[in-house]
Amino acid sequence: MMLRAEFTTEPFEGEGEPPAHAVAARDCLRAAGLEPDFGPLGTSITGDRETLLPALAKVVETALDTGANRITLQVTVDGTHDDEV
Repeated sequence: MMLRAEFTTEPFEGEGEPPAHAVAARDCLRAAGLEPDFGPLGTSITGDRETLLPALAKVVETALDTGANRITLQVTVDGTHDDEV
């Protein structure tokens, strides 16, 4: 089963370099063999359930350890629409 996840880590630090917690979250996904779409307001990633769920658990742990004080996460079964879930 393929999943799509979108998450943000806070606090936002405005313009300039992304905060350490956002970079650390992205790097966790890369270490799991995934390539996230990393943006200024959040990160999205698609992957198989067996790979993505453990990687997301590590993302939450690592982001908190590197300064995040809030993580907002949404996971959707890829290929479904919000009104079908």
